[in-house]
Amino acid sequence: MNLLTNAFERLGRFDNDEGTTTIEYAMAALAAAALAGVLYMIVTSPTVHDALQGIITNALSNTP
Repeated sequence: MNLLTNAFERLGRFDNDEGTTTIEYAMAALAAAALAGVLYMIVTSPTVHDALQGIITNALSNTP
């Protein structure tokens, strides 16, 4: 067990959180970009396009 402990001590401390915030921001940015890509694919799909066009056409053609 002492040999294993010495090996970990030579590698350095494992409780160092340096750079953690940067990685968290990078992961959040990556997740936001992925979500934006999925939403773009959904909104530009033919089904959603036709539905939005129908809603807009209906709203503009109806008189109050």
